[in-house]
Amino acid sequence: MKKKVLKFGGTSVGTIERIQHVSNIIKGEVEAGNQIIVVVSAMAGKTNELIKFSQDIDKNFDKRELDVLLSTGEQVTCSLLAGALIGLKIKSKSWLNWQIPILTEGEHSNARIINMNVSKINEYIKEGVAIVPGFQGVSKKGEITTIGRGGSDATAVAIAKLFNADSCEIYTDVDGVFSTDPNKIPVAKKIEKISYDEMLELSSLGAKVMQSSAVQTAMMYDIPLEVKSTFTNRKGTKIFDQQNIDYTKSVTGVAYSKDDAKITLIGVEDKPGVAANIFEPLNKSQINVDMVIQNISSDQKKTDITFTIKRDDLVKTKDILKNNKSIKFREITHNDKVSKISIVGAGMVSTPGVTYKMFRGLADEKINILAISTSEIKLSVIINEENTLKAVKKLHTIFELD
Repeated sequence: MKKKVLKFGGTSVGTIERIQHVSNIIKGEVEAGNQIIVVVSAMAGKTNELIKFSQDIDKNFDKRELDVLLSTGEQVTCSLLAGALIGLKIKSKSWLNWQIPILTEGEHSNARIINMNVSKINEYIKEGVAIVPGFQGVSKKGEITTIGRGGSDATAVAIAKLFNADSCEIYTDVDGVFSTDPNKIPVAKKIEKISYDEMLELSSLGAKVMQSSAVQTAMMYDIPLEVKSTFTNRKGTKIFDQQNIDYTKSVTGVAYSKDDAKITLIGVEDKPGVAANIFEPLNKSQINVDMVIQNISSDQKKTDITFTIKRDDLVKTKDILKNNKSIKFREITHNDKVSKISIVGAGMVSTPGVTYKMFRGLADEKINILAISTSEIKLSVIINEENTLKAVKKLHTIFELD
């Protein structure tokens, strides 16, 4: 007998028919003799609908009340799925986050799971299926909190860890993890095995199959994951420790994101401490800075500093920089029509020429590189947004991923 955590995303439970289909998948696991904990997301589109309701009330809707509102999406799915299983003569029960409870810490809409009570559910799954809401928890003060978009993945991995589950399976609307977005690049192929490190990079760089914090938790505690389709019986993608993977290619996948913006401060004083003075207030405002480039200005006592942020933070970042009395600069410019293109692969460490090959491929397509960032297993560039798909297709081909 195995203890399994099964997580079903919003598209998997998007309609009553799909919920009934999911209940049959779970029934098969129960009949195979497994103990099952199910983690569910809200039905597809429901979270966005609830967010719109809040914005129709007030553009600056209170964050506490927004968490209370958004947490209802998963509760609906829990109840419907438990009811569908009961209809199939499978003993089942839905749990609200405070009934377990799932304990979190941190601010509203961006909390993180720190612990949960395992005794009630461990006792229950000896004879029935426990249905648990993803994406949410309750603080030490008894406040309902949510843990960020895609947070149901993090809930599933946390449960797999705390309940010592044998496996954690992430069910979605695709067959697994692909070498790039199969909806945009039809020749993208499914990756059968991928390391935590590679999956973490792909998730953080724009691949939307799994939430990056969930992959990070799985890597920390060595929890094997499998991403698979709710709608087919094909094998999915297994995500586990790097030692178990055979690398035949230097590059595993190409990721892209279109939610970046580039800011340049022109004519900044070139002296120690200036960069710290620029980025300290951004850090305090929880603005994530990604790539940073410093150039020598035409005035040798000055420098130009370019960095990238999330596009949603552009207005806030410019306001902070303009009001920052500890720095002086001649001009501030920005470009919010950029995208980030990344190649990822553990094989890059031992394969020479990957950087040249990427830059030559982009040059052949007459695509200008605006910024560059590297690590051992990834290489990212910022380019003009209009060239995104052309760049992804070219890199996918030259690294033999088609």
